[in-house]
Amino acid sequence: MKASYHKYQLHFKKPSGTSRGVLTEKETWFIVLEKDGKIGIGECGILRGLSCDDRPDYEEKLAWTCANIHLGEKQLWEALLEFPSIQFGVEMAFQSLVSETPFLLFPSAFTNGSKSIAINGLIWMGEAAEMKQQIDEKLAAGFRCIKLKIGAIDFEKELELLRFIRQNFTPEQVEIRVDANGAFSLDTALDKLNQLSEFKLHSIEQPIAKNNTDSMSYLCKNTPFPIALDEELIGVFSLKEKEALVLKIKPQYIILKPSFIGGFRGTKEWISLAEKHQIGWWITSALESNIGLNAIAQWTFLQQNPMPQGLGTGALYTNNFDCPLTVSEGQLWYKNNQDWEADLLKK
Repeated sequence: MKASYHKYQLHFKKPSGTSRGVLTEKETWFIVLEKDGKIGIGECGILRGLSCDDRPDYEEKLAWTCANIHLGEKQLWEALLEFPSIQFGVEMAFQSLVSETPFLLFPSAFTNGSKSIAINGLIWMGEAAEMKQQIDEKLAAGFRCIKLKIGAIDFEKELELLRFIRQNFTPEQVEIRVDANGAFSLDTALDKLNQLSEFKLHSIEQPIAKNNTDSMSYLCKNTPFPIALDEELIGVFSLKEKEALVLKIKPQYIILKPSFIGGFRGTKEWISLAEKHQIGWWITSALESNIGLNAIAQWTFLQQNPMPQGLGTGALYTNNFDCPLTVSEGQLWYKNNQDWEADLLKK
């Protein structure tokens, strides 16, 4: 078996705002396996400044992985514990290699086009008028669950945006999730949660920065509506540490990004713990290219979680790869096209 890795720079169609700054481009890496005339492709979806494996030795570890590909997927996964995005890329590449085609990793009713995945519509941070326009577009497109990133503009303006939605749509018509990306201060977080509760929100992701477990535990115990952990899960590697975290904080939900938490195997560990302790969960992509997103969507369907998932079509980028994922009425569909895989392989 031969293995190689390649860097690819994705360019955003327009700058996309988060509470940690504005994104204009996003690097990703691909592991390519070749054996007996077949190829397997895996994406290592790193996000600089957020992934726990954003380290100076990242490319060195990719080179080591390719040089030691003979160890096999399971042994490599264990050796790459502190590099979850590479764990994900390795898992995906090995699954791709043994699949009927490199990009049909998990055949199902989803990949044959007969069933879809409910997803949330993502509203990026920006000026209030721009965010309102995004909200209008998502609602007009048939989304019944929208997710707003908050914490970057004036809090009163964010409340106004939520008020605008609720004046026009009941909680039964449109489910609202918000994501603070850890932006609230420890001393104001509960007050802000109480103000947000007026709008009958489904949940809030990561209201305060990670690693404040005492404060997060207090918030989860006293919150007027559910809290979901997101960044809090990043960098928690062993099963023992994972269980200790959920028992300490006792969140209402956890949000699972395979690229950030050890690929499919790492995600499965979190799901098992969540179900053991009656914690809700859903899966979301993390700005991967359509190659990684394609694999995550196929795997997510197999988990049979009826909640809206945090997936999309990779339409944020100018130079993404063609793929069969399409969105209609807030549902992700797999519209298979015989030519798309050939086009991908040419690139």
